[in-house]
Amino acid sequence: MYRLSRLRYLFPIGLFICFFLDGSLSKILANLFFSYPYSMVSQLVVLWMILGVFFEEETQIPLVGFAVVTGICTDLYYSGILGLFMFLYPAIVAFARALNRYYSPSFLSHILIFFVSIALLELLNYWAYYLVGVTRVGFAGFLLDTLGPTLALNLVYFIVLYWPVHRMYIRAMSNQH
Repeated sequence: MYRLSRLRYLFPIGLFICFFLDGSLSKILANLFFSYPYSMVSQLVVLWMILGVFFEEETQIPLVGFAVVTGICTDLYYSGILGLFMFLYPAIVAFARALNRYYSPSFLSHILIFFVSIALLELLNYWAYYLVGVTRVGFAGFLLDTLGPTLALNLVYFIVLYWPVHRMYIRAMSNQH
């Protein structure tokens, strides 16, 4: 069904735009996003993929494949080496997909799943960097200075983009070739 819907164009284009905006917003709004000791991590890519989980219905977008490719691009573009995101993005998509099966579709259940997914992504990222010694920030510092602001920023994104993206999905799936 994915091959026959306009989502085969809409989803990758939206994913690319989100990838571009994550870096651009972080650069343009660096003074706001990264004012010591706080830092907010923009996760529009994860938002786009999780909204795909919520709205795909029977279309079955190949989200895990997109997540792997986007994770590789994120790793190579932002750090120059293959790293965590090639594993974290698909894991978070699979996690959100698994949670989504147990809840009836509603705005509140979707915001909860997104909130938990972003928190898990950031916690796994922190834990991995802490293990290899890239970060020395304590867990309490991470929770207060990074996780809290990151969740707040991404929840604002979710609230602002949820309904427009939902309408785009409905329109794209209703006009099949």
